Amino acid sequence: MADLFDKCRTYTAAREVMAAGLYPYFKPIERNFGTEVIVKGKRLIMMASNNYLGLTVHPKVIEASIKAVEKYGSGCTGSRFLNGTLELHEQLEERLAELTGHEAALVFSTGFQTNLGAISAVVGKRDAAIIDRADHASIVDGCRLSFGTTLKFKHNDMADLECVLQKAQEFEGRLIVVDGVFSMEGDICPLPDVVALAKRYDTRVMVDDAHSLGVLGKSGSGTSEHFGLKNEVDMVMGTFSKSFASLGGFVAADESVIHYIKHNARAMIFSASMPPAAVAAVLACIDILKAEPERRERLWRNAEHLRKGLHSLGFSTGRSETPIVPVVVGENEVTFRFWKGLFDNGLFVNSAVSPAVPPGHGLLRTSVMATHEISQIDHALEIFEKVGKELGFI
Repeated sequence: MADLFDKCRTYTAAREVMAAGLYPYFKPIERNFGTEVIVKGKRLIMMASNNYLGLTVHPKVIEASIKAVEKYGSGCTGSRFLNGTLELHEQLEERLAELTGHEAALVFSTGFQTNLGAISAVVGKRDAAIIDRADHASIVDGCRLSFGTTLKFKHNDMADLECVLQKAQEFEGRLIVVDGVFSMEGDICPLPDVVALAKRYDTRVMVDDAHSLGVLGKSGSGTSEHFGLKNEVDMVMGTFSKSFASLGGFVAADESVIHYIKHNARAMIFSASMPPAAVAAVLACIDILKAEPERRERLWRNAEHLRKGLHSLGFSTGRSETPIVPVVVGENEVTFRFWKGLFDNGLFVNSAVSPAVPPGHGLLRTSVMATHEISQIDHALEIFEKVGKELGFI
């Protein structure tokens, strides 16, 4: 018989990258200034964060967090279901329902748990979840935890989605789950086409707006608002670890749906609730989102400046059309070497290689904030140019 831990002892992939001095993960940050960070005493431009509106260091967000700790303590020490619901949680749920245009909302401890809990609760054993092949891992795992059947369609391919929907008619209930903004590619779901097909085939729609909240839509409420479809999407999921500078997630839908999820989502019932400081931070971020619309304008200006600059240097940014701007590199080792060159020259970006992306499609995931100065973006472009030439990439 094999030892259960044999797979652990024989796993060498990450150690080989470490030995080569190219390991890009688990880099401890010593100080965070928002657009810049300190790592091992070295100051770097931060273009790896999902802090799209730059609110993690906003004075009002920090003040709200401190006041919440002073009033409620450091944690809730229990689940929402039992002793872990604060008045702050309910206030936040009311604000989120208003923001997304739904009757009700439910807050979870993390975004990942939100998809695990919501999807596994509503998709039953005679139902089907129909997902984009590029959907986030939490959506995939939420489908796995459900008792339903998971069907996949090619990324943003509406012809393939219709083929899948035709085959899915045998199931009692059907739920299409898509990302509003895809977290690696930076492209936007063609939601009007998804909604039209869903209506044709009597199927519900859920949109994961983790990377859309605060970014898309006139008021920053996400993909549905961006396309003028606020009343056409059945469920909206969002996270607080991006534009809302905190930790946690939520799902919004009709009151009856939220009531059902509240009493059936194991990921919520059996998890400790969001701590007071995290909830207060999100409430402050929603206030700032409404009071300072110019932040979103700066965010989009910065994204376009970075994308145009990369294109002018000869880099490919794939299908990006949002503040997520990937630079397509290729093989894993080349991607790691490119990442290290950027890091050593003062630029912090993310590295994504297979199996996170298809083999041979490794990329460097950059993302901008509303608070980046144009001079910082220009300096980042200079670093990209220098490393790209040194590696013979451009």
